Amino acid sequence: MSKEIMAVVAGHEITRDEFNEFVQRMPQQQQAYASNPQFQGQILQQLIDMYLFQKKAEEDKLEETEEFKQVLESVKADLLSRMAMTKVIQAVTVSEEEKKAFYEENKAQFGQQATASAKHILTDTEEECLKAAAQIEAGEKTFEEAAKEYSTCPSKAQGGDLGTFGKGQMVKEFEDAVFNGELNKVLGPVKTQFGYHLIKVSDVTEAKTAAYEEVKDQVEGMALQKKQQEEFEAVATELANKYGVEKK
Repeated sequence: MSKEIMAVVAGHEITRDEFNEFVQRMPQQQQAYASNPQFQGQILQQLIDMYLFQKKAEEDKLEETEEFKQVLESVKADLLSRMAMTKVIQAVTVSEEEKKAFYEENKAQFGQQATASAKHILTDTEEECLKAAAQIEAGEKTFEEAAKEYSTCPSKAQGGDLGTFGKGQMVKEFEDAVFNGELNKVLGPVKTQFGYHLIKVSDVTEAKTAAYEEVKDQVEGMALQKKQQEEFEAVATELANKYGVEKK
């Protein structure tokens, strides 16, 4: 706790603690500038102005107006409801058993999909595709050289390299050939809606599920969020039954 006094306005002492609390309520992107002396000066001036205009409001007896009373009631209702919601949510915890149960029920969310790394040559006709395949087979051209000469895909500039991709990212015919074909062999022609492909797969990584210990923190966060939402909805239903709700 810092009792350092930064300014005094109409007898009110603005301390370093109050200043820091004011900064914490500001948008995150503005808080990043909190260590800047010029920014601190601007924030301090905002606090000073706030207390000065509060004094003016008191002089003008604005707290006695209906507008002020209505706003005050609205702010009070909002603040109290937020505090009550926070209290309900913060009371929720998840046990180790609940975390493990959540993991078992949602294993698919913690999996790593199958991926493949491949190159391809795309042509408009099967004849062109077979011609490229024959030249590669005869050793007249490498796969990469044939891609640069025959392929109509922009990947031709990289020798047909498509990089690494997961299941579901390519059309079915292409994907089936990639994930079921032999590594480092020229596959095809494979016909798709885009034309005819020669494919060379360099690597395939099988799908796998991460072990519980590997994703324990992620599981805890997701399980807690789910339980908090369930508790929130349960309390909201209980309150609706207790006090009554009628939508019109």
